[in-house]
Amino acid sequence: MVKKSVKMKTNEKLNIDFCGLQFNSPLVLLSGCVGFGEEYTRISGFSNRDVGAICLKGTTLEPRLGNSPHRISETYLGMLNAIGLQNPGSQVVVDEYLPNLDFSETRFIANLSGTSIEEYEKITRIFDDSPIDAMEINISCPNVKKGGLEFGNDPIMSAKVVEACRKATKKPLITKLSPNQTDIAENARCCIEAGTDGFAVINTITGMAIDIEKRKPVIANNQGGLSGPAIKPIALLKVHQVYQVAKHHKIPIIGQGGITKFQDVIEFIIAGSTAVGIGTALFYQPLVCSKLNHELTEYLEKNNISNVLDLVGTLELNI
Repeated sequence: MVKKSVKMKTNEKLNIDFCGLQFNSPLVLLSGCVGFGEEYTRISGFSNRDVGAICLKGTTLEPRLGNSPHRISETYLGMLNAIGLQNPGSQVVVDEYLPNLDFSETRFIANLSGTSIEEYEKITRIFDDSPIDAMEINISCPNVKKGGLEFGNDPIMSAKVVEACRKATKKPLITKLSPNQTDIAENARCCIEAGTDGFAVINTITGMAIDIEKRKPVIANNQGGLSGPAIKPIALLKVHQVYQVAKHHKIPIIGQGGITKFQDVIEFIIAGSTAVGIGTALFYQPLVCSKLNHELTEYLEKNNISNVLDLVGTLELNI
């Protein structure tokens, strides 16, 4: 397939390199929050050019209907979701969705989900033969009964998935790590050895909401993934822990979890993120990215910082 040349708007203070790809902003729209890349363009004032990359909705080898409703529940400072990877299948995404995307606006990243190592490899090969810029390996989805955390909570299994995907493509691979594990740094180390080019830290945190009248879980799946500001402190710590391993190999991180304002973005970058993911905030602030870019630029100018990358991993721990 022929891919359109990338001619994105530039802001020298926000331009970054991520896994060899040029991003016009450190902001990345997260998988599951923007469909297959064009949904938010229907909103007046929204532009894909305001972000460095967009992660497409989680995609499996075959079509999935997802979980039964209810699949979403608002919580204090957050949201539970158990969509269950509803998608039309990887080949349909490549054949019918990708041709509609304007690759001159931003970078597009496929999100791969599977129930076996073989399935992950097959999906990778399908997207390898497409204009997609990079692939995110989702080994940390808490909302499916097979796959997901089954791989993501075991460093050895995580590495085997990454290794299989690595054999199937030379495009950048970004491994999405679960917070629902004992030692996220060890998992990161194993994935680096297996060939990952980057990390997305973190996926949602497993949680539950209860209907006190029915005495049943609000979510039909019983549990879901918690996102939003409630998980930000956990996400910051996990980014810091992964960065301690990743920095020695120059492996970049997309930090994510509860980011709503520019101060959050700066915190994640100081903790070790090269790029920062925006997800739940889009549901109530669809134009938040333009605002964040403006405020980030103002912060950098005020502090005489030439580029946002100068802040990556500058956290100084208390003695």
